[in-house]
Amino acid sequence: MLVGIAQYVRQMESPPVMSRRITPVILSGGSGTRLWPLSRSNRPKQMLNLTGERTMLQMTALRCPEGPQFAAPIVVAGASYAAAVDEQLTAVGAAPALMILEPVGRNTAPAIALAALAALEKDDDAILLVMPSDHVIEDVEAFQAVLAGTLPAADEGWLVTFGIAPTAPETGYGYICRADPIIPGVSEVECFVEKPDAETAAGYIADGRYLWNAGIFLFRADSFLAALANNAPEIAIAARKSIDAAGRRGRLLYPEPKSFAQSPAQSIDYAVMEKSPSVAVAPVDMGWSDVGSWDALHALATKDAAGNAIRGTVIAHDSTGCLLQAEGPTITVEGISDLIVIATRDAVLVMPRGHSQNVRKIVEDLKARDSTLL
Repeated sequence: MLVGIAQYVRQMESPPVMSRRITPVILSGGSGTRLWPLSRSNRPKQMLNLTGERTMLQMTALRCPEGPQFAAPIVVAGASYAAAVDEQLTAVGAAPALMILEPVGRNTAPAIALAALAALEKDDDAILLVMPSDHVIEDVEAFQAVLAGTLPAADEGWLVTFGIAPTAPETGYGYICRADPIIPGVSEVECFVEKPDAETAAGYIADGRYLWNAGIFLFRADSFLAALANNAPEIAIAARKSIDAAGRRGRLLYPEPKSFAQSPAQSIDYAVMEKSPSVAVAPVDMGWSDVGSWDALHALATKDAAGNAIRGTVIAHDSTGCLLQAEGPTITVEGISDLIVIATRDAVLVMPRGHSQNVRKIVEDLKARDSTLL
C-alpha cells in the first residue's frame, strides 16, 4: 500500500517547503439542497456554521491564509452571493483578491476556467489550489503538508487531485483508482468511477487501490487550460470570450453573460480529469468530509452520552443516536432512536438516519410544487 504523502512529508528530516505561493480558488456556487431545510437557495450550505462557530466558507479560506505560502484567494460565486461572500471572508481577515461572479451556473469546469484565465493575467506561472467552499478538513497541518509534497508534480504539469482512504463502502462518493507512483505518495490515476452501488464499493475497499474523490485539485493554471482546450474546447472558448469581454469593478469581475452561457455545463472530472493523460492523485488522511448529508453531519458532530448530536433548543428524553437541530422552534422528543429531526422557522424534516440521501426527493417534490421553501 502506498504511504500517504502527508505521512511521508512528516517523516522526512527536512520536510519540503512551498517553493512559491499557491493561489487558492474557492468555488462557492452550490446551493447544498441535500441539507434542506437548513440550506436554501438564498442561504446555501457554505454560508452556514454547520460544524463550528465559523461558516464553511470561512473555514475553507482560513486553511490557506495569505502569506508566504498562499496568495489571497480567488472566489468564484453566483452574483447574488457577492455581498455575503465578501462580508464573511473579510470578517475573518481572508478578503479575496478577486471575486468572479458567474452570470449563470455552468458547473465546475467552466468556473475553474474563469479563475485560471484571471490568475494568468497576473502570474504566468500561477499554481491554483481549487477547493469547494463547503467541505470539512479537520487536520489542516496534514492538508498543508500534502500540498507541499505535491507541488513539484503540479509544477511539472500534472493535474493533481486528492483522495481519501475509504473507511466504509460509501455509495455517495465518486472513487479514484490509482496506478504507478510518480513521486513518493503521488500516483498516476488509472480511472475515475462514478458513485457505485454497495457491492461495488465493498469491492473497491477490498482492492486497496481506490480512494474517495475529495474534489480538491492542485495544478498550474496553464496546464489546466491546455488540458481543457484539448478535451473540452467549447468550454475553453466560452470562458476565454467571457473573460475577454468581462466587466470589472474593483475586485469584482463580471464575465460577459452571453458568451459564458454558451459553455457546456460540465464538471472538471468529466471535462478534464477523466480524459487527460497527465492526472495524478495523492492519498491524504486529513479528517475530510464533504458534509453532503445529514448523516455526514451527525458523524462529524459532538454527541452526548446517548449518541445524540443536538443544536438549538432541544429536549430529548430516553432517546439515542439522533441528530436533533432546532432553528427557532423547540424540538421535544421522547423514546426515539436513530432519527434526524431538523426544525427551521418554516419547515420540519423527520427521517431515519441512513436515509438522508433521499432529501433530494423531497426537494424535487417541492420544486414541482413551486414551493417558496427552497
